[in-house]
Amino acid sequence: MTPPVTTSAPITPLTPTLQRVAQHLADDLTFREIATRTGLSAVTVRQYVRDIRESLHCPPRCKPPVIVHRLFAARQVAPPTTDRPTPKLSPEQQLLLQAVAEHSNPHDIAVAAKIAPADVRAAQDELLDKTGAANTTQLVVLAHAWGLLGTRSAATAESGASQ
Repeated sequence: MTPPVTTSAPITPLTPTLQRVAQHLADDLTFREIATRTGLSAVTVRQYVRDIRESLHCPPRCKPPVIVHRLFAARQVAPPTTDRPTPKLSPEQQLLLQAVAEHSNPHDIAVAAKIAPADVRAAQDELLDKTGAANTTQLVVLAHAWGLLGTRSAATAESGASQ
């Protein structure tokens, strides 16, 4: 098991341009969709996302749900809201939710959620179904809107960089 690494380095505030791209990530848009909406090239969007990861102290290969979680936790984008009722999650589902928000690598998610690696996909699918989220990025957004994810993990470095 790779223990989470913490950093005491402050989060670098995002420039207005990076904040716009970050908000599009939080809106669950793909890089291509962000490029289309902003008029930026796909290469520029990818560079901006790398800059956002660096500002948030995220590993180079962390996935959008982890970036989005850190954006909300660090208050770098507008907090989400939703009219959807908060689902009742079991302690195991809450642990999985936290793991999905903090890790990209399925093995690291399994370790953090205390489940077998072979069970991660099925458990994630069950969590998506219970919350009505279309994917894990939307799950993280909804979880922040419901107040299910705190800011505790904002300084926790995501350990799933080796994919």
